[in-house]
Amino acid sequence: MEPRDVRAAGAVVTRKGGDVLLVHRPKYDDWSFPKGKLDPGEHAVTAAVREVAEETGLHVRLGPALSPQRYRLTNGRWKSVAYWTARAVGSDDVSRYCPNDEIDRVEWVDWSEAVVRLTYPHDRETLAEARPLRRRTRALVVLRHGKARSRAAWRGDDRLRPLLRVGEVQAQRLVPLLAAFDVTAVHSSSSTRCTQTVAPYVDTTGWPVKLYDELSEEDSSVDGVVGLVDDLLDGDEAAVLCTHRPVLPTVLDALQVPDVSLEPGSMLVVHHRKGKVVATEVVDP
Repeated sequence: MEPRDVRAAGAVVTRKGGDVLLVHRPKYDDWSFPKGKLDPGEHAVTAAVREVAEETGLHVRLGPALSPQRYRLTNGRWKSVAYWTARAVGSDDVSRYCPNDEIDRVEWVDWSEAVVRLTYPHDRETLAEARPLRRRTRALVVLRHGKARSRAAWRGDDRLRPLLRVGEVQAQRLVPLLAAFDVTAVHSSSSTRCTQTVAPYVDTTGWPVKLYDELSEEDSSVDGVVGLVDDLLDGDEAAVLCTHRPVLPTVLDALQVPDVSLEPGSMLVVHHRKGKVVATEVVDP
């Protein structure tokens, strides 16, 4: 049996004007994108943000996902690298970065210069894929609540049916994932299993949560859902909308995106710009 791939994650970080962020590794004397291996149990989304911060000093939020890279290492093992586009949150100044044995240079370079500077052909392919996605987008995260107690085992009002322990763990694991997409607006069904799903993120970040009966199974309203989705697409904040499986088709229809099946605790990240959807991706916790 062949060993599992070495898993890593990184980002093609861009800024207004078309510059791309590259790093130089003295050990290999190469230029590449900031990236690194996942820690044990770490999600690739979280690793991408962490690695950019460690290798460049910048805090970024992720944009649309790019095709993963897979290539053979010198020791014969295969390495798989998940990539996203990304933008800096706050300052994009890297002049204060402290060089070290792993990364000794961090530079913003013009797009055409990046094509020449990058050492490996697979990085140039990733750069070409990122080019049409380099403009700033915002994320609307459509989230299905975490694993809840079964209907058969619950005797009370279904609106009050809580999460199972596994659902609570899923809710905790969502915190860094939502943060990676810079979610600052939280919208949720008023049902307990939805409010419990977003509670760890709200408690961690301090962002307020808005509750809606029309996002619940019992009181869902097509007009209410469509109106909310339209408002979020036109808004200036990255947002999460937490709801239930029976309500998801209405949400996806309002977004005019293909229907997807979300498992409990999973989310569809919809990247949009000026009210139009640019890309989507499913992220499991």
